[in-house]
Amino acid sequence: MTNEYNESLERKFKETTKFGLEVVKEAAEDRLMTLSVGPQHPGSGHFRFTIKVDGDYIVYCDPDPGYVHRGEEKMCEYRNYIQNIPHLERPVIHDSTNITYSYSLAVEELLGIEVPRRGQFIRAIASELNRQVYTLYWLAIYGIFLGHSTMFMWPAGDRELFIDLLAALTGARVTHAFNIPGGVRNDIPEGFKEKCLEYINYFDKRLKEYEDIFYNNPLFRQRTENVGILPKEDAINLGVTGSVLRASGVPHDVRKVEPYDVYNEIDFKVQYMKTCDSFARAYVPFLDMRESCNITRQLLDKMPESGEVRVKLQSNPKGRIGEAYKRVESGRGALSYYIVSDGSSKPYRVKISVGSFRNILALPHLLVGSRLGDMPSIYWALNYWPVEADR
Repeated sequence: MTNEYNESLERKFKETTKFGLEVVKEAAEDRLMTLSVGPQHPGSGHFRFTIKVDGDYIVYCDPDPGYVHRGEEKMCEYRNYIQNIPHLERPVIHDSTNITYSYSLAVEELLGIEVPRRGQFIRAIASELNRQVYTLYWLAIYGIFLGHSTMFMWPAGDRELFIDLLAALTGARVTHAFNIPGGVRNDIPEGFKEKCLEYINYFDKRLKEYEDIFYNNPLFRQRTENVGILPKEDAINLGVTGSVLRASGVPHDVRKVEPYDVYNEIDFKVQYMKTCDSFARAYVPFLDMRESCNITRQLLDKMPESGEVRVKLQSNPKGRIGEAYKRVESGRGALSYYIVSDGSSKPYRVKISVGSFRNILALPHLLVGSRLGDMPSIYWALNYWPVEADR
């Protein structure tokens, strides 16, 4: 796109000189305007990226994360395995169950413990409910990014259904500290199963309205279809994950390719598309929400009626000397922990790999050569949460 623009300028220059007119050619760098998006801008979400535009086209993009870095990995070295749970969920408060899921799986491998079967089902249910909470939050912001206020209010309102369910299950609306090494903190309350099914069935029907008013909206399609093309090969080479990867034609979901806990007993399809554009990256999370309703129903149906939900650990449990690597499918893609143990009650080293950081690597690739007006539909479709990326 930029080459065509430069060639057009060159033709106009040659045509003008035919008439003996003197034209002073402007240096390419002088034509560029530098814009800083964020970090204080509410649309960027505690994140800044610098772009340069030549007319209406973006010719340069430099992501600049790190504004909300907490040092989560280093903090893990000064707390025992249980004490790490509350602070690890802070970077993704609207998907806190999933960011502590893979941590708990890794610690359980180091401690050599197996979660009771009922606890595994409850943990998976909480994971699916939290995935809905996060995806609805993301969709609400995407709607307002594109000037669709209804698609901000609807997801923000329906999100409360799943927040209420998680509050009933965990005792907290946002940061739950529910997953712990050995299982979950508590069993499901009385009447929870029936209430959860009622909400899930309502929301599954509600998604049809989302599709009609938003995804089939001609203005939305015009702003997202054939915009920000990320071919399959580029998506793989860049290392993107989650809905961004699946929107480029790669049917990869950790729950399916590396099933953990009871996901190998659940029958579900990996949702993906092959159009590789911003519309696909926006539509795959919608399909994921619908599939998550199906998964949750199966989990509720197959969950044992009784039994323990966690292994009771000694205070300050010590892991074996060694290492463990576990990952789960979060709302933004693969979320993994690599933990090294020296045999003490505290991790020796912790490394967290999150979907947000991997997905933002595609931002310069997609923005350069695109129109400035397409920036919102490209950026937020990357399913990026700055606080998680900064950790």
